[in-house]
Amino acid sequence: MPAQGGFLRNRIQAPIDVAVIGGGVIGLAVAWRARQRGFTVTVLERGELGGGSTRVAAGMLAPIAEADPSEAALLELGLASLRSYPSFIEQLTRASGREAGYLRCGTLLVARDRDEAESLSRELEMRTSLGLPVQRLRASEARGLEPGLAPTIRLALLVADDHAIDPRTLTAALGGALARAGGELRTGAEVRELELSDGGEDAHRVVLAGGERISARRVVIAAGVWSAEIEGIPDHCRVPVRPVKGQIMRLRDPAGPALLTRVIRMAAGYIVPRGDGRYVLGATMEERGFDTTVTAGAVFELLRDAIELVPGFSELVIEELSAGLRPGTPDNCPVIGESEISGLYWATGHHRNGILLAPITAELLVGELAGEQPSELAAGFAPGRFAHAAAESAP
Repeated sequence: MPAQGGFLRNRIQAPIDVAVIGGGVIGLAVAWRARQRGFTVTVLERGELGGGSTRVAAGMLAPIAEADPSEAALLELGLASLRSYPSFIEQLTRASGREAGYLRCGTLLVARDRDEAESLSRELEMRTSLGLPVQRLRASEARGLEPGLAPTIRLALLVADDHAIDPRTLTAALGGALARAGGELRTGAEVRELELSDGGEDAHRVVLAGGERISARRVVIAAGVWSAEIEGIPDHCRVPVRPVKGQIMRLRDPAGPALLTRVIRMAAGYIVPRGDGRYVLGATMEERGFDTTVTAGAVFELLRDAIELVPGFSELVIEELSAGLRPGTPDNCPVIGESEISGLYWATGHHRNGILLAPITAELLVGELAGEQPSELAAGFAPGRFAHAAAESAP
């Protein structure tokens, strides 16, 4: 007869409505919205809340600055999420009782030399053709908005509607709102595998590394780069997620927040102000698997480019050097919706846009959890697109 402790660790509890695997911003946003709809919810996070790519993310809300005409569906999704952010933050602030780190700052795209200016002019034409609100600025006009910019800049574009948020502050607010609403947050709960039911009224079971089984009617996989590592998912339902490394820096201005007030984007990266004298400088894009080392070359290049554009950056204090792993898919677009297995949902693969897309991902996915028809907005991001593509390419 097993010891009582072993029995308790392995017994199957009554099923909850929704188990969310992953406690980053995407998973927490889905869980909070699901709890608002009346579902019983448990979040299972392998480390600490927001400890994966969320913790390293810069927090740019920039669908216009990052617009790509070849990714029309992703642009539409990003714009919809950007529009929803003010009400999302207002509700979250009330629900959590704390600020979420949202900064309505706007973005400047800046060219440092003739080649970059020519490239930026083409970027302006492209955004204008898409009907996106972008304003061309002379160098003197840009420096009038941001006096910290170097006098040698050649051209700038102002995107007043692209803003920023502190992902770490956002994580704390989402966790607080979910806890207040009665959701369960479990950290250090690494998911080893899923035991999927055959449908009907049977619930799926989430198996933790220690052997505990959690029964849930619906399972949402929002585990970022770890989504593809979960065992027990049939191959035809798997989503191919790969890690894309990004090295990033956090700095502080001892003189206060006056150096920059807007997000600054340059050809090689970006600078994101937090509004209190702290700045995020990033980020590299590297296909290096699960490597999270910080390299001297990347740090040097980030600082060199930033100081060339904003000379005052040389006086800032370095507070943190880190590297994170963005969850990328073959088409670099997110995966949102129910899989071919009833009750198994995906909310992963957001690549560079996880923070931006958190509100719209939660809205779309929770609608499906509630039995609503999938939105047309989500049609291009359905989980089955990879399996279908593989089937079509097979001989």
